[in-house]
Amino acid sequence: HVQLVESGGGLVQAGGSLSLSCAASRAVFNSNSMCWYRQGPGNQREVVAIISGTGNRQRHTDSVKGRITISRDNAKNTVYLQMDSLKPEDTAVYYCNAANYLNGISLFNSWGQGTQVTVSS
Repeated sequence: HVQLVESGGGLVQAGGSLSLSCAASRAVFNSNSMCWYRQGPGNQREVVAIISGTGNRQRHTDSVKGRITISRDNAKNTVYLQMDSLKPEDTAVYYCNAANYLNGISLFNSWGQGTQVTVSS
């Protein structure tokens, strides 16, 4: 059973912070790497950050390095995205999914509803 529930988005001014959460079903979370994606207006979905199954490795896309951090709690089947120093270009719908750690390709075709992040200038 594939279930992904993202939460924590909202409207924030540039320079502000948000903390996103993604609760996944065990079938998704398991020992898989987990990835946060985003899709901005008129853009394709892109990888933001990815974390290995044990949580000891993370990768972040260049545009968010130093501002956004991915983490996970395997006891809670939850992956987090701490977003600081937000910029208007971070505005997007944020999604999570299990993924291949090396290329960020999602392992499941099912997606949650996402959570909207809007950063005003």
